[in-house]
Amino acid sequence: MSGALTRRDVLVGGTALAGGLAVAGLAGTGTATADVAVRPDLDVHVLVVDGMRPDELDPSLTPTLTALAADGTLYPNASSIMIAETLPNHAAMMTGVLPYRNGVPANGIYDPQTGDKRTLGLASDLKAATVLDRVRTELGLTTASVLSKDYLHGLFGDRASVVWDPFPLLPYTGHAPDNFTTEALIQIVRDHSPRLTFTNLGDIDRVGHLDLSGPSTRIARTAALRNTDGQVRRFVDFLHASGRWERSVLIVLADHSMDWSVPTNLIGLDRPLNADPLLAGQIRIADNGGADLIYFVGDDALRSEAVERIKHIAAGVPGVESVHTPDEFGLGDSVGDVVAFCAPGWRFSDPTPLSNPIPGNHGHAVTTPIPFFVTGGHQMVGRGQRIDGVQARTIDVAPTVASMFGLGAPQGGWDGVARIESLVVG
Repeated sequence: MSGALTRRDVLVGGTALAGGLAVAGLAGTGTATADVAVRPDLDVHVLVVDGMRPDELDPSLTPTLTALAADGTLYPNASSIMIAETLPNHAAMMTGVLPYRNGVPANGIYDPQTGDKRTLGLASDLKAATVLDRVRTELGLTTASVLSKDYLHGLFGDRASVVWDPFPLLPYTGHAPDNFTTEALIQIVRDHSPRLTFTNLGDIDRVGHLDLSGPSTRIARTAALRNTDGQVRRFVDFLHASGRWERSVLIVLADHSMDWSVPTNLIGLDRPLNADPLLAGQIRIADNGGADLIYFVGDDALRSEAVERIKHIAAGVPGVESVHTPDEFGLGDSVGDVVAFCAPGWRFSDPTPLSNPIPGNHGHAVTTPIPFFVTGGHQMVGRGQRIDGVQARTIDVAPTVASMFGLGAPQGGWDGVARIESLVVG
């Protein structure tokens, strides 16, 4: 593909970019849409402000995002799906189906083949077709993924026509700063004019995880929010300056929000579970910050009794808010036998108190509320609308995008809903 960006293309002066573009080669697996008349004046940009809380949509903190929400259609009761983490919610956004169908229920699972926890960051982990590859293969339109996090980039692989290789990746966080990601998005739109883009801005989440002042002042978090808001402003300004604003619809949302805990509010389930004679030595845990995935690896004949014991013991540990079986959330078999969620202001740290030192966590119920709005310059955007009567979710993004482009549902239908309540689509 012409105009490819490489790691040498670093611009000096604070809005730098580097990355690699690749032509995707993965065919979609959804239900084909025959004789679709795609409107020629439509570009859809999905912008994920990773980890943003709905109370951070505030004119004094995020003036650009707040103004965009006010000018479009806001869903004030929006939420992530469980488990409220990055990978499952980005997978839900682009597939429109629940984790038991798309294969991505959490950031990390216990892998019986390796006998250890594994991050679901491989392209083969995502089992369902996405609107990135369906718009590309069924409609013949250019799509682009601009994902700041290394494991997100790995999960989505080459499903889009144009794929940015996130760079530079910061140590420890594994993501490219939002300045670089936004510059990549701008250059890709300028050079390739994709009809659908999917962008993750990771700074708010990554800084929030490490913000020691999170339970009180959130000093670093505030700085990250203001910078990310400025990067969104850069992209909007580019759309205006390049004459693309009137053809653009922006779906802006978070994948989850964030909660903070103090060092004393740690939950460890490994020790109490292994103290039970039936469970001793037969328990594996995949710690996901606000959620613990608990696996019984003993005799199948004892599984029903083991599950009840796990639920009873876990529910009695201070800081545990609720325990569930995976089918309650459509998570599938890979998350084990029991999922435990922590209460606000707590975090899991398994197998030891040193396993999870970060103060900012998500995955649990208090981190499911998210900002979600549809805006842009396109004539289909509903102006100044506030939809209080529905709970929009991350899983609604794919069917919303599909409706805008005239795509049908995938095989088995959508689990999400097309959020076109105030849009003029047709």
